[in-house]
Amino acid sequence: MGDRNKNEPQSSLPIPTYEEAISSRPSSSNSFLGASEVSHDAERQGLLSPAPSQDSNYHPPTVESARSSLDFLTSSNGGSRRNSEEGLRREMSEMDMLDPEYGGHSQMGAILSKRISSLRSGLSSLQLPLKNYFSSFRRSGFRWPALPETFKPSWIIVVRFFAFLLVMSLAYLIFFSDALRLRGQQGGMSAPLDRLRHHLLSHVNSTNIRQNLKYATSYDHVAGTEGGYFIAKWIEETMTEAGLEDVRMEQFDVYLNYPKRDGRKLEIRSPQDKVFKAVLEEESAYKAPPRVQPYVWHGHSKSGEATGPLIYANYGSREDFKRLEDLGITVKGSIVLVRYYGTQGDRALKIKAAELAGAVGCVIYSDPQQDGFKKGKVWPDGPWRPDDSVQRGGVSLMSWVVGDPLSPGFASLPDEKKRLPLEDNPGLNKIPSLPIAWRDVQPLLKALEGHGKKLDGDWVGGVPDVEWWTGDQKGPTVYLENMLDENERQPIRNVLGRIVGLEQPENSIIIGNHYDAWCFGAADPGSGTAIFLEMVRLFGDLRKLGWRPRRTIEFASWDAEEYNMVGSTEHVENRIEELRKNAFAYINVDVGVAGDDFNAAASPILQQALFNVLNHVHDPKSKKSMRKVWNEGNKKVSGLGAGSDYVAFQDLAGTSSIDMGFSGAEGGFPYHSCYDNFEWMEKYGDREFHYHKAMGQIWALLTLDLADEPLLPFQLTTYADAIDAYINDLESYSKAASKDKKNQTDLKALRDANAILKTKARKFHDYDQQWHQTIEQTGGFESTVMTIDRLKYNSKMAEFETNLLDIDGGLPGREQFKHVIFAPQAWSGYDEAFFPGPRDAIDAQDWKGAQNQVDKVAKILKHASEELLK
Repeated sequence: MGDRNKNEPQSSLPIPTYEEAISSRPSSSNSFLGASEVSHDAERQGLLSPAPSQDSNYHPPTVESARSSLDFLTSSNGGSRRNSEEGLRREMSEMDMLDPEYGGHSQMGAILSKRISSLRSGLSSLQLPLKNYFSSFRRSGFRWPALPETFKPSWIIVVRFFAFLLVMSLAYLIFFSDALRLRGQQGGMSAPLDRLRHHLLSHVNSTNIRQNLKYATSYDHVAGTEGGYFIAKWIEETMTEAGLEDVRMEQFDVYLNYPKRDGRKLEIRSPQDKVFKAVLEEESAYKAPPRVQPYVWHGHSKSGEATGPLIYANYGSREDFKRLEDLGITVKGSIVLVRYYGTQGDRALKIKAAELAGAVGCVIYSDPQQDGFKKGKVWPDGPWRPDDSVQRGGVSLMSWVVGDPLSPGFASLPDEKKRLPLEDNPGLNKIPSLPIAWRDVQPLLKALEGHGKKLDGDWVGGVPDVEWWTGDQKGPTVYLENMLDENERQPIRNVLGRIVGLEQPENSIIIGNHYDAWCFGAADPGSGTAIFLEMVRLFGDLRKLGWRPRRTIEFASWDAEEYNMVGSTEHVENRIEELRKNAFAYINVDVGVAGDDFNAAASPILQQALFNVLNHVHDPKSKKSMRKVWNEGNKKVSGLGAGSDYVAFQDLAGTSSIDMGFSGAEGGFPYHSCYDNFEWMEKYGDREFHYHKAMGQIWALLTLDLADEPLLPFQLTTYADAIDAYINDLESYSKAASKDKKNQTDLKALRDANAILKTKARKFHDYDQQWHQTIEQTGGFESTVMTIDRLKYNSKMAEFETNLLDIDGGLPGREQFKHVIFAPQAWSGYDEAFFPGPRDAIDAQDWKGAQNQVDKVAKILKHASEELLK
């Protein structure tokens, strides 16, 4: 792939039609694997080669091939000497950052060579008192007397004895003497690390990112389909060519479903003068030539059909259904129509609320008031959603069960026999649903006029030329059909690679992005994928030149995130104990760029590390530092809810996580639609790809600092300050939910536990100053004892997050979630819940349970704090 001309058209990509991709089969992707895959090279050479299509009417899109990371791009910094691999090698050599094994010697041999050389030069500088005497003694011509032949064997024994002593002395000096610590691999990393930061800042290349995105969006790649498999193969090849280690695909067999041809309908069947049949599908986002587009449906939705009167329920929140009840509108047996966003942001919970209210089906549409012409010009004249655009999406209950809903708490490996049944699954809705465009909603709303109660205020949407009524049991009868191809063991594949660390190879910093999309996926997730592959190139280039970080960097490209964060969750569950013990941090970028407003959600322990990085990166428009722009906007690092691949790391494994990206206005891009494509990004999202570059710089520096700083840049005092705010938030929440002052929770135990954390954290971080002072006093040298202490200090910091897990319990009713500080809100999945255990109990008006949860969290927090100084 890397040797192909980028302008050479690939006339016939071996990508089947979407119908072929989602047709009933035991394993769509396995069917692709066969005798033709004789080797990795053969597989790679054939990845984009012409292949006959099974559908004679299908014409695959012309795409550009990916280019090699070294022969395609020049530096974005024109003054850099890195015009070739040799130039970069020279630059890195000057930094003294190369792995000694590069250059024809083993790593240990190079270390010994350096240390012996240092020893030799040190000894040569010693001024021995008898040096001049022995020198003149040799010049006098003195010779030792000859010895009898019988004594010669004794000399051999003596020589061997002294040789043995010399070897042991050298070994002691090399491995145990503090004077011979190797500066480049221990304390003296600050100056080279600064130069390495500068190198990464100047070598993030927006042209390369643009090229990555253009290829990644050249065809649809829904999870578990052939399109997704080809994207995965491309990512795997890119990792391999970049020089990452242990590059591989990781397979899980999980529950996914796909729409059948002609298996979805939404019709008004009575009265006769209102009969209507919805179009459902989007128009082609590409006109000349058109490209194959996936059907419109909800992933993990209930397969089935339903008939009932149409009821409009605003945003579909529980409060909205309560208002309908108060208005005397019966929802039982109805097909409910709701709109996206608003008081219930999670589409799955809109359906669940409708189900609990008695509805038999649910239809969700994108209202122009939220993301259409009411906001501004629509595509192609502007960035907003056109009238035929549909927001697809997963509707499994991600705040209740994350990952494969048939295997909560354990990995869906191909040979796994233990599975939950599909029916009555706690992670799935029990009524069918469909997403539609507002173009199809207009006739439905017109048919409701005069039925039920007329609405005003915040129940009125932006669909033009209609009146807004609730509907009632005497209103129009609607038929909903959602027949799906159910695959309980559909293969998905994560793509993994790594760069093994020198100092703490067992400990890892993991960076991740998902590659599956509901259609072409330019912003979501293509912008993140394009930048992720630039991270692969940047760190791969350094690895090729011999550099290694102190801690291992893992690169992960996830599959099936759009369904329910499936790929990342199965990965975490498959290695849960290892991650709890050894993973230090997870950095997630999903939608990397959809605007110019930088946002981050994270464990508070990572906040200061992020701020340090933002000081080094400049906003493309204002040219101010990103930290200054952040401060001027009075922005805050938010908590972690659900909605992307950090969930399993933070909430199941206890790995400190961060999710970040540049966003625009809410609904500011055609989210989960085929209009989220390369042309939209190039025209409206990030025309010059400057914000993609800025995102790459932030991601690269944060990865470097977490992987290569001698002291892990975590801040526990910041965590303690954040917990103070979380306790105040819980107190306000408890008061607001209580109908009786007697039913409020007592948070004293929680405040006392956090007071202990503050004290312990301050004392714990005293080591930072002590270590830096010692390193400064010794000129950058670090003793063996200091190194051992520093590594223990790093591990203690990382273990704090893991110690906040309730491993033997979990949240009542949501036992898969283990973290006592963070989890998704049970009834607002995208939003974070601070102290989710007490909050869940308060939501249920279980005040005794809420107090028990408070006391339990306080005990776990106190234990985690005390472990810091043990």
